[in-house]
Amino acid sequence: MTVTIQPPVRKIIHVDMDAFYASVEQRDNPDLRGKPLAVGGSAARGVVAAASYEARVFGVHSAMPSVTAKRRCPDLIFVPPRFEVYKAVSQQIREIFAEYTALIEPLSLDEAYLDVTENLKKMMVATEIAMEIRARIKQTTGLNASAGISYNKFLAKMASDLNKPNGQAVITPKNGPGFVEALPVKKFHGVGPATAERMKMHGIETGADLKSKSLQYLTEHFGKSGPYFYDIARGIDERQVRPDRIRKSVGAEDTFAQDIDDLELARAELRPLAEKVWRHCDTNRIAGKTVTVKIKYSDFSQATRSRTGTLPVSGVTDLFQAASELLATVYPFRRPVRLLGVTLSSLTNDPDGDGRPQLDLDL
Repeated sequence: MTVTIQPPVRKIIHVDMDAFYASVEQRDNPDLRGKPLAVGGSAARGVVAAASYEARVFGVHSAMPSVTAKRRCPDLIFVPPRFEVYKAVSQQIREIFAEYTALIEPLSLDEAYLDVTENLKKMMVATEIAMEIRARIKQTTGLNASAGISYNKFLAKMASDLNKPNGQAVITPKNGPGFVEALPVKKFHGVGPATAERMKMHGIETGADLKSKSLQYLTEHFGKSGPYFYDIARGIDERQVRPDRIRKSVGAEDTFAQDIDDLELARAELRPLAEKVWRHCDTNRIAGKTVTVKIKYSDFSQATRSRTGTLPVSGVTDLFQAASELLATVYPFRRPVRLLGVTLSSLTNDPDGDGRPQLDLDL
């Protein structure tokens, strides 16, 4: 008789810091506590990088133009971001994660997946691990974290939003498929507004609607994402927690105090962005072949231009030159420019072959 041994049900935790940048600012400045706060931008320019929960009550959220945020919340306080501080706090949090498992996949400075199926503490219950980690984060940093616990990454991510802020939720294998069926697809992680609208055109508005479509149908209409959508509609996600995940791009952008309508002035603004991108690439042994320039105009419309070389960009001079040439392709500008961004992608790890690992950094 052949005995089939089933692999153990995975125990995945998604930890997500609550309003991370804004919470750090409120922690470090008592005068900001309990007040609507936006990190980044200003009352007249830029975009919101993060919003406190007091600001979110008014509909203020990240990536919102600052002028819109101020209109929604007249008492909104803007503070400049302190990314070095956020990175230092993030490192403290990751050191806590490392006490429990080596299988840590950071998604950004403020969130990560942890596989605790076999953990360093020999704890059997993942919900207890999540509670302990959140308590350690609070004790060490003074900040609140939320967590989602499930048997795969997709559901762990969804669960971490259920009891925010400063809470946690679990979705079991028994409840997973039913949870997905009842959920609007626009709330699915990985389904953006454009995809949600396309799904709606196909009569797909809930997980149950998605589940009713065949694999062939989803592949035909949603391409390579079709199999993923087919699986998650059934509560299935076989993606592993990958501690060695290579980031896909490194970028930097800046919103100007005044709109720019001159090519040479715009090119001058590209140089510090290229230097910032290259500094991180050089420090972390990353090389990339694709250079992209992002242009946002005064009416908030935007354009991008990209170029991919046969060899990785060799230095900041090459990066700046490529970005400058790409910018020139949209000149004369159709409107004054309010923001420029430079991104390096098609990344490779360890370009010099010295074996040093790549770090996961966000600019």
